[in-house]
Amino acid sequence: MSTVVRGLREALVLFVIAAVVIAVAVGVWVAVAGGDFTDRLGFSFMLVGLLIGMTGDLTLSRIGMLDARSAFGLAPERDDAGGGRVLTGVGVFLFVSVPLIVVGALLIA
Repeated sequence: MSTVVRGLREALVLFVIAAVVIAVAVGVWVAVAGGDFTDRLGFSFMLVGLLIGMTGDLTLSRIGMLDARSAFGLAPERDDAGGGRVLTGVGVFLFVSVPLIVVGALLIA
């Protein structure tokens, strides 16, 4: 049960950090270019949700290291969470990306 709580807490922290960074970036965007804050915020939430959904499991960083790992005779990296992370790529997609996309769609609608 503690792993579930740690995973949900990690997802909440990732979601809050993404939301704060998105809000600050959209605030700067609106200050520079003008326009409606809410629509741009919703669009940005959806865009970041899609990007995190595609790259949240560190697949791109693993692909970039395949040549270096094979040159040094190292085995490919495992697909499980590492570095103290509880969430895997599926967890990041379900508990961070999907809520970001849903919040963005609700802000636009």
